[in-house]
Amino acid sequence: MELAIKFRNDKLVGDFWGGAAAMLVALPSAIAFGVTIYAAIGPAYAGLGALAGILGATALGLVSPALGGTNRLITAPCAPAAAVLSAFAIELVHSGVAPASIVLMLTALGLVSGLVQLMLGFMGIGSLIKYIPFPVVSGYLTGVGLIIIGSQIPKFLGVASGTTWWRALISPELWRWESALVGAVTAAVMIIAPLVTRVVPAAILGLLAGIVTYFGIATTDEALLVMQGNKLIIGPLGGTAASMLDAITGRWQEIGELKLSQIGGLLGTAFTLAVLLSIDTLKTAVVLDALTRGRHDSNRELIAQGLGNVASACAGGMPGAGQMGATLVNLASGGQTRASGVVEGVLALIAFLALGSFIAWIPVGALAGILIVVGFRMIDRQSLHLLESPWTMLDFIVIVAVVAVAVGYSLIAASAVGVALAMFLFIREQLSSTVIRSKIDGGSRFSKRVRLRQHMETLEQNGGQTVILELQGSLFFGTKDQLYKALEPELRDRKYVVLDLRRVQSVDVTAVHLLSQVRDSLSARDAYLVFSSLPQNLPNGRNIAEFFDQMELTTTTEHVKVFAGLDDAVEWIEDQILGESQVQLADLPALEVHDLEIFKDRKEETLIDLVECLDRRSVAKEEKVYSFGDPGNELYLIRKGAVRITLPMAGGSSRYHTLTYGRGDFFGGMAFLSQMTRLNDATAIEDTELFVLRREQFERLREEHKRLAVQIVEAVAKVLALRLRYADKELLALQE
Repeated sequence: MELAIKFRNDKLVGDFWGGAAAMLVALPSAIAFGVTIYAAIGPAYAGLGALAGILGATALGLVSPALGGTNRLITAPCAPAAAVLSAFAIELVHSGVAPASIVLMLTALGLVSGLVQLMLGFMGIGSLIKYIPFPVVSGYLTGVGLIIIGSQIPKFLGVASGTTWWRALISPELWRWESALVGAVTAAVMIIAPLVTRVVPAAILGLLAGIVTYFGIATTDEALLVMQGNKLIIGPLGGTAASMLDAITGRWQEIGELKLSQIGGLLGTAFTLAVLLSIDTLKTAVVLDALTRGRHDSNRELIAQGLGNVASACAGGMPGAGQMGATLVNLASGGQTRASGVVEGVLALIAFLALGSFIAWIPVGALAGILIVVGFRMIDRQSLHLLESPWTMLDFIVIVAVVAVAVGYSLIAASAVGVALAMFLFIREQLSSTVIRSKIDGGSRFSKRVRLRQHMETLEQNGGQTVILELQGSLFFGTKDQLYKALEPELRDRKYVVLDLRRVQSVDVTAVHLLSQVRDSLSARDAYLVFSSLPQNLPNGRNIAEFFDQMELTTTTEHVKVFAGLDDAVEWIEDQILGESQVQLADLPALEVHDLEIFKDRKEETLIDLVECLDRRSVAKEEKVYSFGDPGNELYLIRKGAVRITLPMAGGSSRYHTLTYGRGDFFGGMAFLSQMTRLNDATAIEDTELFVLRREQFERLREEHKRLAVQIVEAVAKVLALRLRYADKELLALQE
């Protein structure tokens, strides 16, 4: 009991310190992101932006971890949200929308994006978002990083709001050296700090260095110590509970001014933002799983993130996602459970209420320096290695295309380009892989039904009538031509074309239409199209067997056959070639000793002695002849019927079918000769009549008729060797 209490206390202590360290990382970034967004409306809104960042960190920290299922995940305002929202605000400013309406639109955008995340989670889309190709995600994140850097350059240089980054760079006369120096010191300390210590987060050290630099400069310029009209600092927030309540309720008093058309115009941007935030969260969760050997629930996490963003919007905060940096700091600082995320949110609220007046003095240049470093780290520089190989050149082009659209046009357009390129990458991958896994001639692949020697010779001679193609991957419009080229040469002279579909993942209407043409071509010359192993429960939920029936591929002619497994299909073809069927075999009388293949050409007087040593045994359908572990002291000769040999699978709940022996054949020979226990089960699959040679009878026969005993052993060994030869031939064919 004491150990359990101690364990829980250890977790609580770890969660507290992990949440505290995560707050120190997330809060400066949240303030910087908020200032970036709202400063785009006008300098006077920078303080409101800082407040939105703090409220976002608080609301997200309190709601998302409490409802999500991923331990140690820290949810806070993030760079993708800052990039999308600042671009959205700038677009509204250029359209002449009033600042108060822009604030409402930003709030509504966060709310709608949260609702979209909820919808994605409830629809189970969370399991699919993480499968977006890496080049698309890489290009998008690089584009977001470049946009953040571009948006922060004017603030870094202290240039007036509304100046583009390239205009700011080429206009040194507009620079404020104080802001540039503060930003440079902040960025430098943030980069160097991890090399010196990891006890205090680099963002905190960088921010403190920037503040110290600002007040150091202020000792030579008293104007910097005046808050009113000072564009180099955030400005007053009103860090009290009353002012926070005003910030939350104030904007919602005017929500009725938003028109339905304006809300509708948000949907495209909201969907883009929701997908970005979801990808950011799930990417962080995947990394966290790898580090902690955990497993997150993607859809549950999306629902929690959506509720967190809805709560943040209702509180007047900015949206966010699972943040990689803060999460890793939480993990390294001792965070154990979801409570560490809640601790981060509570401490962010306490920091706002206690330090609201101090936060007003944070230099904008210091926040710009932090965000420039963040943006630079988002750029995927490792993708340059894709240029080293022609096989990855196209992936690099995809990254460049997404970056170019994101930076040159908009993030919304980049999301559309990303989705289109994701589809293109999928199709390219499908086209570059073959749908033909193997192609085997009928004379090299036999069923599990053991045939007599003369029958095997017949099947080998007529093997050219059959071809077996094992298909794989996706059969769709992109691979139709490849499939037809593989089938075309087989349609002229093969009587049986077998398509094994057990490894096929999807089939579309175009592929079914092609298969219908193949069916008609074979039917015209009395040949057969044979399907085996039609998947009935694909990952996408489709049942290919039902789909083929729906498209009338397998129901309109007797020249199409469908079998549960490849062995069943091959056995049916062998029966057709041999002119046999199960009905015909069932009508045949039971064989006598002289009719059995292994005793043909033996003298009649010799067989008379043998008959005296054999027992006659009847086995009903589904009755066991012997079981795994039984002594191998009997040799079985089949007079009539059939016996299936199966191996027990791991756990013993299922059996693997290895061989089937029929009328005129024998089984149990290897254990009989080696005198070892049985390693399989033998079960009659129809009413069966057997001759049984017991070991003690064989020993008596060996004493009285040595020549006959030797002939029996020789005959059994010869047939076993022949079976091994055919098995080797099949293995060789499978390797080609």
